[in-house]
Order: sequence, then C-alpha cells, then structure tokens
Amino acid sequence: MQETITIDTEFITVTQVLKYVGAIGTGGQAKWFLQEHPVQIDGELEDRRGKKVYPGQVVTIPGEGHFTIVQADDAHEA
Repeated sequence: MQETITIDTEFITVTQVLKYVGAIGTGGQAKWFLQEHPVQIDGELEDRRGKKVYPGQVVTIPGEGHFTIVQADDAHEA
C-alpha cells in the first residue's frame, strides 16, 4: 500500500523517514537498520542514513511499505 509522508521542509533524511514510519525508535538505530534491510528510494538501494529525500520520491521500507514524500503546500492539492 502506498502512503504519503507530508513534510514542510525542502527534504527529509532517510533516518527521519525510518523514525516517522516506526521502523526505528531512535536515530542511532538507522545505521544498523540500513545494514540489515534493503531500503530503496525510487527503486534504488540506499544505505546512507543522511541521504536527503525530496518531495515526489518514493521510499520503500521492508515490512513497513511504500511512502511517497509530499510537500505540505502540495498535500491539499492532491
């Protein structure tokens, strides 16, 4: 199922996405999580916890789902 994450900043980091969806409890767990789980951004594997994710990109997290990043200003237009 495709869900959305609405942000009011220019970007969100992979760590922030993982925390938002509940895949990790703290930012310190991100490095371990990314070593153990094949997280993808727009279909490409990503293992950098600080990687910037911009509106329009899709993050796939095993066991959690697919999440499209949307800008707050665009959220009510969709």
